[in-house]
Amino acid sequence: MKAYVFPGQGAQFVGMGKDLYDKFPKAKEMFNKANDILKFNITDIMFEGTDEDLRQTKVTQPSIFLHSVILATMLGDDFKPDMVAGHSLGEFSALVANQTLTFEDGLKLVSQRAMAMQKACDANPGTMAAIINLDDDKIRTICESIDEVVVPANFNSPGQVVISGSMKGIEIACEKMKEAGAKRALPLKVGGAFHSPLMEPAREELAEAIQKTKFVKGICPVYQNVTGQAVTDPEIIKANLIKQLTAPVCWTQTMENMIAAGVNQVIEVGPGTVLQGLFKRMSASIELSSAAI
Repeated sequence: MKAYVFPGQGAQFVGMGKDLYDKFPKAKEMFNKANDILKFNITDIMFEGTDEDLRQTKVTQPSIFLHSVILATMLGDDFKPDMVAGHSLGEFSALVANQTLTFEDGLKLVSQRAMAMQKACDANPGTMAAIINLDDDKIRTICESIDEVVVPANFNSPGQVVISGSMKGIEIACEKMKEAGAKRALPLKVGGAFHSPLMEPAREELAEAIQKTKFVKGICPVYQNVTGQAVTDPEIIKANLIKQLTAPVCWTQTMENMIAAGVNQVIEVGPGTVLQGLFKRMSASIELSSAAI
């Protein structure tokens, strides 16, 4: 059983996708179409911009999406998934790759998501922190005990959870997590409190766009972030996607459920190898690789 997985924000690098653009006319056509849809030349920033340019949320999210989706498209007949999943933003890449969404609609939603998140970050500044080697339930309990906005945001693998919330909430939580025995509590360099209640204005804005977009039955199940479960029904996929911005990413559960379903090969499509590293922590027997042409 073969799973294709798609990375989220943080995996970007300058020059990403240039090899595809130069090598394949179809890829070039898709990148140029993206420039038209976005109404700015994202290819200039992806191929020749600065790290700082690429770190802007409105650029980062479409860049990673484009790299992943165009790479998956260029795999052609070799792209034969039994299941797909994507981490946070990567879920949109997965839904285009498994043909639930069209390329154009996926890109429009990703762009709207990025803009809405940026707006929410500006209105309600917040941050995130990685908590290493502390029990999930203990992390939940500590977050609930703090009189500030702070919640578990990414269950990435056993012993690796990211929390999200207000600046003060994260500061207090990091101290309490260390007191409770966390090996480390590391504040992350991110633009805001993603996957927390502070993203509610963005969730509402994106919900409207998702409702108006056509979702169809894909070529294989998608394991969705909000439940970690396999889904094929387009209406359920829509509902879960709407919840995603304020709900935690259940990646540990996604990996557990994929393994239980019999996955023995995981291919990461897009920049970086973060997701392969997380699968490696779950099982030594899964064959891991990056998609390549």
